[in-house]
Amino acid sequence: MHKLATILILAWVGFFLAACGGLVKGDNRQNQPLNSGLVSAIKAIGSTPGEGMVVRLFKEESVVEVWKRSTAGQYRLLKTYQICAFSGGLGPKVKEGDRQSPEGFYTITPGLMNPKSNYYLAFNTGFPNKFDRSWGRTGSDLMMHGDCSSRGCYAMTDEGIAEIYVLARESFKGGNPSFQLQLFPFRMTAANLAAHASDPNMPFWKDIKEGYDLFELNKAPPTWDVCERQYIFNATTGGPLDAMGACPVVTASAALLAKQAADEAAVANHIQSAEQQAASEAAIKARGAAVTGAVGGIFGGIGSMFGGQPDVAPVITGQPAPVPMPPLVRS
Repeated sequence: MHKLATILILAWVGFFLAACGGLVKGDNRQNQPLNSGLVSAIKAIGSTPGEGMVVRLFKEESVVEVWKRSTAGQYRLLKTYQICAFSGGLGPKVKEGDRQSPEGFYTITPGLMNPKSNYYLAFNTGFPNKFDRSWGRTGSDLMMHGDCSSRGCYAMTDEGIAEIYVLARESFKGGNPSFQLQLFPFRMTAANLAAHASDPNMPFWKDIKEGYDLFELNKAPPTWDVCERQYIFNATTGGPLDAMGACPVVTASAALLAKQAADEAAVANHIQSAEQQAASEAAIKARGAAVTGAVGGIFGGIGSMFGGQPDVAPVITGQPAPVPMPPLVRS
């Protein structure tokens, strides 16, 4: 009888925990199917689940984009997701413990996917990559994950990371060995570059901007490598480059050169306009201060002439003076 009671109690506890999610047998979250909305969206852009993909992230806008290669060969934007949180501010990660999220170009392989993450689902960004290592940068387990909470990583909702994870899984199944992860401080527009022109990270941002521009122009992920401790894009070489060695000669396309020149001119115009606006506002403020001082001096002088109190400001309403009341007669 005692044994039967024990079995019944254990059965009841097991049922209770399972109902609350305490016991999840064979958790299969990484194998959930593509939802019907994504299937339709993929078809609408002329792609298939097994085609290649690119993930682009913009810190300042808190946005993640997923692009899929169409059957025509070019990549098209599939879906945009909001980032819940990321650690640190704009700029690359430098060392372990700085609580900064990385920036740059990274290659995500199946081995970097984490189906058993404590943050629902996740994949490792691959930091430090070849560029980071050439600068002696350190850090580990820099992830893009769910749970909407960041401790040095990029955090998304569980629903958002689940969709990206499943899209990556299907892309790998389609025969793609990796997908490219592009991490930017902001959209590399002339206005944004001008707004951050004095930031010490600008040389680095100009370096990765070339990769940004190439994707914008060609709608395909550029190949990247590292030489002279900087990124180099679409270099045609026989093998990997020496990260510390000399860079090979790369002939930029006319379209890229034209875009870079136009952007540089636009950045200069933005900076000039901002400086002119600042100068104009400063001049207006200075004139206002001068007028206020002059008016104060005039009324101060009037007060002195009539023995008034100089520290009491006169009140001018522009209204007619009120008619005096008759004297009060007390009875």
